[in-house]
Amino acid sequence: MRNILTLSCTECKRRNYSTTKNKRTTPDKLEFKKYCRFCRKHTVHKETK
Repeated sequence: MRNILTLSCTECKRRNYSTTKNKRTTPDKLEFKKYCRFCRKHTVHKETK
């Protein structure tokens, strides 16, 4: 039931992280504040396909 997805930076649009989520318990898109090595700062990363 858990699906693999990628997280992309909202500023530079690069895909930096991958994670899993349960679609049944969290139907909305994930959003984390993580470090982007291309921007060299902490930015918001959103779920992408």
